[in-house]
Amino acid sequence: MGQPEQRAEGAGPFTTRLRWHRPEGGTVVWESRPARRRGVLAVHGPGNTVTVSASADAEALGRLRRLNAVASGAFVIGGVLFALGAAVAQFGSSDAVVSASIYCAGGLFFNLGGYTSLLQVLNAPRHPQGAGRLVTADWRWWGYEPMRLDWLSTFVLFAGTLVFAVNLLDSFLQGLTAQQVNRLVWAPDVVGCVLFLVSGHLAFAEVCHRSRPCFRSRSLGWWIVAVNQLGSVLFMVSALAAFTRPATGSLVNSDIANWGTLFGALLFSFGGALQAFERP
Repeated sequence: MGQPEQRAEGAGPFTTRLRWHRPEGGTVVWESRPARRRGVLAVHGPGNTVTVSASADAEALGRLRRLNAVASGAFVIGGVLFALGAAVAQFGSSDAVVSASIYCAGGLFFNLGGYTSLLQVLNAPRHPQGAGRLVTADWRWWGYEPMRLDWLSTFVLFAGTLVFAVNLLDSFLQGLTAQQVNRLVWAPDVVGCVLFLVSGHLAFAEVCHRSRPCFRSRSLGWWIVAVNQLGSVLFMVSALAAFTRPATGSLVNSDIANWGTLFGALLFSFGGALQAFERP
């Protein structure tokens, strides 16, 4: 018996959706995000109605639930701490160390959320070529799969959290000139924001199955990506407003910097809360 007919969809060189037309009738659909987040394949019957969702085995589903809980919780807590740090900077004492300490604690949770998101990709159930089923992959702590869009998106996200860590640690340095502040604190902040925006764009390509943005009002995954991307935009606005003018030693606009961070962080926290429901 020959292999079932396949049709691939995706953005550029990346495949994010595969359809298998079975000889006995019906279609099996693999989509990148539902498969790695929920461990499911959709089986379509006549009229393109979904007749059943084929799940991965119990071991894989349990793994997905645990990883999702850690990633979701990390982003919720990290976002709340970042928002608190911004509130202290805006309304609290003039001691910058207090705000920097809160930011640093939040950054550790963002690091954890970013790395766990990468683990979700590396340890998600895989689909054998041409097969309408999912199989459990061996556990891995690291892997290099740049031709997978989900891996690339989460890797860039994790890299962004590490760059933010440089920014947060350098913010404890005292007695810096304006030029040193911009080089050691501001520049890593901007780079981290760019990486977050790139990661969000790649995540949109995964859920939309194309390079251009789309609107998927009934897709929880789409809403999670959209909320996080809006948070990334506000982080970038905040970073640009936090540039230190060499002539005066003052920020471009401290209010925009603090409020942008506060609302951006709350959006990431909300996105983490939504992610708690995107599980098997």
